[in-house]
Amino acid sequence: MLERIKSLLGKDWTDVSDLIRSSLRSDIDLLDSTNAAILSHGGKQLRPLMSLLVARSCSGGVVNADSVRFAVASELLHNATLLHDDVADNSSERRGVPTVMSLLGGPASVLIGDYWLVKAVENILSSRDLGQVVIRIFAKTLSDLAEGELLQLQKAACGDTVEEDYYRIIYSKTASLFEASGLAAAISVGAPEQVREAVREYCVDLGIAFQIKDDMLDYSGGAGLGKPVGADLDEQKITLPLLGALKNAGKEEEARIRGLVMDIGVHPENKLTVRDFVFGNGGMEYAAERLEEYTSKAVKALERLPDSMERACLAEIACQMAGRSK
Repeated sequence: MLERIKSLLGKDWTDVSDLIRSSLRSDIDLLDSTNAAILSHGGKQLRPLMSLLVARSCSGGVVNADSVRFAVASELLHNATLLHDDVADNSSERRGVPTVMSLLGGPASVLIGDYWLVKAVENILSSRDLGQVVIRIFAKTLSDLAEGELLQLQKAACGDTVEEDYYRIIYSKTASLFEASGLAAAISVGAPEQVREAVREYCVDLGIAFQIKDDMLDYSGGAGLGKPVGADLDEQKITLPLLGALKNAGKEEEARIRGLVMDIGVHPENKLTVRDFVFGNGGMEYAAERLEEYTSKAVKALERLPDSMERACLAEIACQMAGRSK
């Protein structure tokens, strides 16, 4: 589906892809070759794709240089955070290939992540009229990302994550960048405030749905997961499928399961027990209901945008999250 949408975007998508590559070009061979390797396993590129669709939805199908710059910045910033996350999480694999951290070490991964981050900032600030406005939006996202990561580390150490914590974490770590990408796109084409608000709601709900689906796949597996199944439990993260299952457990059972998660570092065999608990106590069904809820909210928000092919594509992206056709 995403490849079809890229084809529909035509030259606008080509311009984004070209600017991503040119932004990262360096005469340092190690940096240049590493950047090229990262781009060759670039993932879905969902954020810049969504950003272009939003810009075109808000403008009657026309984008400008700022639309392209801000879409590029969203992808550069996203990959910068992944390079940093791989160090924080000690990840050896991402998107089915070894991480930069595993190949070159943590310091190199952080430095290359910094490089991508600076290139994102440069693209935003290259907008003469809107750079100062949009950089504040992306600065908030960076703050959200750091706070979300630290809250997740704090909760993993304590084993006391509740659903309110979970939603704050996934807004900060995932939905916030979706929000910034969409808002920047709407601003780039001068969308009025009521349209920007609809875009913001769509992007936040889409980001939350995206992360719920990812957290479900951590238990069930699936094509394109990009990380080993059970990676969240390895890091003692309590995500929505487990929180849903805990709703159906008594206090003693809840304490026992949380204790098993806390001990996974010493007893990795606990993962199977926790996974069986999630499947046996309605955890996946609960997460699927929340996924459908946020998907429906995202699609509903789009009704306030003009009817267009791009709006239909945005709705299709959201619906694919929940595995439905419309």
